[in-house]
Parts: sequence; structure tokens; C-alpha cells
Amino acid sequence: MKNIKNTKNNNFIKRLFIKLCRLLGFEIIDQSNFTVPTLNKNLNENLSLPGKKSITVPLGEVKIKKKIESLKVILRTCTSELIMDQNKKRLFNEEKSEYTFRSLFSLLKSIEFAKKFFTNTNIEIIITDTNSSKKDIEKIKNILTRFKIKNKLVEINLNNFREVITKGYSDAKFANMANFYTSLLTVKNEDADLFYFVEDDYIHDNEAIVEMLFSYEKFYTLFNKDLVLIPADYPYLYTKDSDTKLYLGEKKHWRTVRESLVTFMTSKKLVLENFNKLESMGLKWVDPWEKPLHEIYENYPCLSPVPSLAIHCANINSVFGLSPNIDWKRIWDENKI
Repeated sequence: MKNIKNTKNNNFIKRLFIKLCRLLGFEIIDQSNFTVPTLNKNLNENLSLPGKKSITVPLGEVKIKKKIESLKVILRTCTSELIMDQNKKRLFNEEKSEYTFRSLFSLLKSIEFAKKFFTNTNIEIIITDTNSSKKDIEKIKNILTRFKIKNKLVEINLNNFREVITKGYSDAKFANMANFYTSLLTVKNEDADLFYFVEDDYIHDNEAIVEMLFSYEKFYTLFNKDLVLIPADYPYLYTKDSDTKLYLGEKKHWRTVRESLVTFMTSKKLVLENFNKLESMGLKWVDPWEKPLHEIYENYPCLSPVPSLAIHCANINSVFGLSPNIDWKRIWDENKI
């Protein structure tokens, strides 16, 4: 006679085992159906638990040492200047305002996506603006109303910086320095674990913010110190023969770099500890402008995603622009207002 398996008992034992693993904080993988029963997720989903553990198959888990409870994104906008002190066109040949709008829209979408995972993390966006027209300011406000994300818009009075910033710069360079200085003062006056400084020509992939948050928690645990993350895989860094180390984030590889532009995520603690060095970028222009940041990277890890999480919409021929091996047109088109 054919034996009949008692699947009812087997299923009961399986459910009991899954509950026990959850209670003990263990995760199990059912490789027959590509799932993680303890998390009720498929293996190709984000498996990490914010503030608790980073999970990478097949390497296992890393217990998180520092939970991110708050992030504030500071987007520096200026719709009146196409490229500072240059007569070049940007990729896609649009007016500067179009890059600003799409950068903002992409950030808001990425924040909204991140909040699905970081449900207990307070994420806000602050816009610091110089020299944008009233029409463009109204459109920025309109874009903000489309999302349930706490926000603030600061229209900078450049006269407040006439006696602070060294004289002799072009109007565009002066406004850029004043805007960055304002973002630093914002960090001093606002409470958050992390701050993300963003220029308004970076269009982000939907998963950019969630990848950066998960990876920051993981890398802080690995390095046991504050660090800096940048969203772009800059092409100019591949022209230099520099040593690098490769790490696994949540869904991306990340590599250590020693240089970046002025779009970066880091902790309030790191900003305050290096405030004088960063403040110098808002007071006096020294080529390269990012040099104080590069000096900070000598003492704190700076990592860049591979492939990129954002496209920097510079001129098509700029070595500081288009990151390799990503679909630039897709990201541009997905963020049309």
C-alpha cells in the first residue's frame, strides 16, 4: 500500500520552526522557493532591517551598531545659472530650471520609496535657493505639495553674505558659496543624524536614498566611525591610478574614493567636527573648491556606488559628469514633471 505523507504535521512543524527562529532573531532561507520565511520576503528583495541588521545573501548578517533615526536632505537650488561661469550646454540641452525640477522630483520619489523601509526614520527635505525666479519658486513649491514629506524652502538673501564671503568673485560663484554656507549653518541649527547635501543637477534613481541609508548603517558598523557617501560614480575617478577597496552595500557595490564633488551624505557629528574646514568653502574659493572635502576623506572613509545611484547632468564631455554603465535617458525620462 502507498504511504501517505502527513503534510499537515510537516507544515505545523515548519511554521513552529519559523516562529522559533523569529523569536531567537535568526533568519532562514528556503532555497526551494527562493524565499526568507522569517521575513516573508523573496531573496531578491531588501532583506535588511533598519537599525537592527544588514543581511546580504550568501554572506549572512551584520548587527547594526548605530540606528539612523533622522535624515535631512538639503537641496541647493538656483534656476538662473546654467553652468557656473561657463557657456556650455548640459546633457539633454534644457534650461537650468528643468534640471532643478527633475532633481527635486527624483529626490522626493526616492525619499517616498525609502520611507517604505525606514518607517521609523524621520526624513525631511530643506531647499536653500539663490536667484531663482518667482515663477520657478512657485513650481518648486507645487512639486513639494505632491508628496507627504515634511519640507522647508529658504530663499537666501545674498546681501547677508556681502561682508562674510571674500570679494572679487563672479555673481554665480558668490551665490554658490553663499548657498553652500547656508546649508552648513542649517546643519548647525537643525537636528538630524544624517544630512544629505545635494546640488540641483543630480537626478536620482528611485532606490538611491534607501540604498544610501542601509549602506550607511552597515558601513558605520564595519568601520566603527562616521563616513561619507556620495551618490554618483564619477568618471574622472577612473582616470586616476588610485588604490580602492570594494564593499557590499544593500543592493550595490561601493568603493572607497578620495575625491568627490559637493553632493554628499554624512553625519551631523562629522560636519561639526570638521566645520571650520567645510566653512572655508563658503568663505573663499580655492581651486579645486572641493579640496577641504578631500582632506576630510584622509581621516574618514568616503564611498561611491558602483554603478551610480544618480546621474550628474553636466556637459556630455565633462569627466565630472555621466557615470558609466547606467541608463541615463531612463532616469531623465522617469523624472519629467
